[in-house]
Amino acid sequence: MMSNIPQQLAHVRRAQGLTQAELADKAGLSRMAVQKTESGSTDPRLSTLAVMARALGMELMLVPTALRHDLEHFVQSGGRVLGQRAGVEAPASVVDQLLERDRR
Repeated sequence: MMSNIPQQLAHVRRAQGLTQAELADKAGLSRMAVQKTESGSTDPRLSTLAVMARALGMELMLVPTALRHDLEHFVQSGGRVLGQRAGVEAPASVVDQLLERDRR
């Protein structure tokens, strides 16, 4: 399934309580650029999507098609590697490690 990045960015913007004008200001874009990107009335540049994502505290990541399925399962599993022991004594997942690093 192909994701619609502009729609996902619009969803995140609304979830963060930002207006299009506020996102535009944070991203260094015009409000019209944000509006056209979110509405689909323009085919945005990758750089436009990237600055919008960063302004929302996100990063775009290009993943080889051959790895997408495995990566989605890895993320959905909380970053646990197949065969990794479960439970309290299990090592921290990659996701847990990243969250801990961001808390510091």
